[in-house]
Amino acid sequence: MLLDDLKKGKRGAIAKAISIIENDEEEARKLIKKIFKTSGKSIIIGITGPAGAGKSSLINKTSVALKKLGLKTAVLAVDPTSHITGGAILGDRVRMTESTDSGVYIRSIASRGATGAVSHSIRNSIRVLEYAGFNPIMIESVGAGQTEVEIANIADITVVVFNPNTGDSIQTIKAGQTEIGDIYLINKSDLDGATQLYESVKEFIGMTERNPIILQTSVKKNRGIDEFAKKLKELMKQKMTSKKEQEIKQFESEIKDIVLNNVRLRIDALLESDKNYSKYLKMLQSRNMDPFEVADKISRGIFK
Repeated sequence: MLLDDLKKGKRGAIAKAISIIENDEEEARKLIKKIFKTSGKSIIIGITGPAGAGKSSLINKTSVALKKLGLKTAVLAVDPTSHITGGAILGDRVRMTESTDSGVYIRSIASRGATGAVSHSIRNSIRVLEYAGFNPIMIESVGAGQTEVEIANIADITVVVFNPNTGDSIQTIKAGQTEIGDIYLINKSDLDGATQLYESVKEFIGMTERNPIILQTSVKKNRGIDEFAKKLKELMKQKMTSKKEQEIKQFESEIKDIVLNNVRLRIDALLESDKNYSKYLKMLQSRNMDPFEVADKISRGIFK
């Protein structure tokens, strides 16, 4: 029943399936086993950038523009807060009402801190949304450290959003951001300093071998959004031709995440049942051993 409703794109079924992915590992495995063969047909667009760059409002307008181009978009927003407080995402949902009204599906994914946890939830939520007929699927994240890297490992197209209001300048743009983007957007381009930032990004990033697309957008003035949507549609066509090649790297990253997480859980269980573990901790506390010695001894015990 769930699969039938999912195939029809019913929102209640999509919400239920993604909740299973996030909260019930055993049921999630069964669900993915049933839908995995049909996966891999949608283009994933990662949208990253600092908080305050205006990503949610931009995604809202862009989703509407993509619908006009005949595309059915879904959005997964990585929530740096928990589902309980719901803080960050509530604001996102408010800013995305226009796109929701036009048939875009929006869902928040909690970041949980385990190895590859963000990726694990997102990858399988993507498979649910693919099964429900969405393409493209946008992933929104706050461009901060590990999550940003994980998003780049999942996305077929990566969009990096800057704006002149957050003190973005070529000095503050992180090296990682200059390497991952297919498209760079200077958002809030109606603000002072936007043209200067645009020229700097063009000079600093545009001259690289990858030759990424650099655009200016303004949600407030509704400027550059249609052009951005058209560029995304063009890039989607290009990326479909090389998707198999990209998919191998994505699967490699996914398998490493799952294996590392399995190992971590196994080690946690072993340490809890190891009588020597508390003894080593006491030796550490009395300064009779240093942390490296203790870790080496425990590791040898585990991997012997």
